[in-house]
Amino acid sequence: MDKLETMKAFLAVVEEGSFAKAAKKLNVSPQLVSKYISALEDKLHSRLLQRTTRKVSLTEAGTKYFLRCQQVILDIDEMEGELANLHQHVSGTLTISAPASFGVKHLPKLLVDFQKAFPDVKINLKLTDVKIDLVEEGIDIALRAGKLKSSSLIAKKIAPIKMVIFASPEYLEINGTPKTPQELHDHTYLSYSYSAESMLFSQFGEGVKELKLNEKLTVNNGDALVNAAIHGGGIAIQPIFIAGEALANGQLLPILQGFEPEPLGLYLVYANRQFLPRKVRVFIDFSSDYYGDTPYWDASYQ
Repeated sequence: MDKLETMKAFLAVVEEGSFAKAAKKLNVSPQLVSKYISALEDKLHSRLLQRTTRKVSLTEAGTKYFLRCQQVILDIDEMEGELANLHQHVSGTLTISAPASFGVKHLPKLLVDFQKAFPDVKINLKLTDVKIDLVEEGIDIALRAGKLKSSSLIAKKIAPIKMVIFASPEYLEINGTPKTPQELHDHTYLSYSYSAESMLFSQFGEGVKELKLNEKLTVNNGDALVNAAIHGGGIAIQPIFIAGEALANGQLLPILQGFEPEPLGLYLVYANRQFLPRKVRVFIDFSSDYYGDTPYWDASYQ
């Protein structure tokens, strides 16, 4: 049985939510889709899907396989797309959504360089930290930072995102420097609206996981948190791509080094792989290796 066809059938079942809808999408019979999935589970010796009369859901093994399958199929499509689009003209308006801080600090150069390579592509950039519905908002492609949950969206990681914990020299002089995450409960914490910071330390044991933080300021933008920390407002956790400049010039000092959350990822996210417009395909290809395994913002901080 063809491995790629089996993987595509599995992806279709997950993305469509049922065997019947997956069969319709692939233009095959539901019986064939069921045969593909059964053969795949037998080969892997793992149950990938939980089946009920009302819905299909992923098991833990299925979630891991789904994410890897997405990347494999995406890489194959990209390779074919690069060859197919090598000499084709690219034009139109590309609508992109990106996190506000990253969009201001690090995205403009990529967009300018992209338009130098593809001058007939117009770009409509929308900056927001809210994870909006791409189809409903008419977004061709979004940049998202974090740990992505499995979904019908296609995601490609283009850069790692390292986190750093910091405060201003003045704040630390007055309030002392915490040596362990548990000591944060004695400090003022600057909180980012779209994350549960207390959970960022969960890898260091249950005592830390249940940490109660003194959150006196909550903001939905990373730059605002960094500026509040510079002015002595408290302790915060943010990506190096936001806080790196202030750390480099001494306005902020890193603390709790060795207790930083695990690195996140910067992803390109889009709604559908099938019949992907050339303007989206070439942007994915152009952006994939733009920042590299060690982005310049991390290299300059180190």
